[in-house]
Amino acid sequence: MPDTQTVDIRDIPFVDADGTEHTLAEYAGKTVLVVNVASKCGLTPQYEQLEELQRTYGDRGFQVVGFPCNQFMGQEPGSMEEILEYCAVTWGVSFPIMEKVRVNGSHAAPLYKALKKAKNAEGAKGPIMWNFEKFLLTPEGTVHRFRPQTKPDAPEIVAAIEASLAS
Repeated sequence: MPDTQTVDIRDIPFVDADGTEHTLAEYAGKTVLVVNVASKCGLTPQYEQLEELQRTYGDRGFQVVGFPCNQFMGQEPGSMEEILEYCAVTWGVSFPIMEKVRVNGSHAAPLYKALKKAKNAEGAKGPIMWNFEKFLLTPEGTVHRFRPQTKPDAPEIVAAIEASLAS
């Protein structure tokens, strides 16, 4: 199980694909999985597992939120319209896809600047390593961090989701 810590990120603004500002406070009481996504990555098939998690746990207070990112070898080059169409048509994505963001560097999105302070199971924090890094946020504010190669349906992620939903 990843190292957990409480990080107050509920009021950090981010923007959806239509340009509307949001915060995680809108998901109060829910367990939220924040993922930086990309359409042309070897890990892109994780969209299928993310959608399955959304369908399995969505009615119990779980929400996946995707943030497209083009920082890793240009693997999310499309416009927001192209990204949304690809996600819907290819993977049947029903969870929200936000505006494209930077996750590393001085121009990283404020939400990702805060999330990078969370440690993973090995105790490592810091930069996002690649597309599909996952942050599971519990209603109590606990953050579980999972590296990109950890599939969304991995036992440790499912266990953390179920434990959060049970509390």
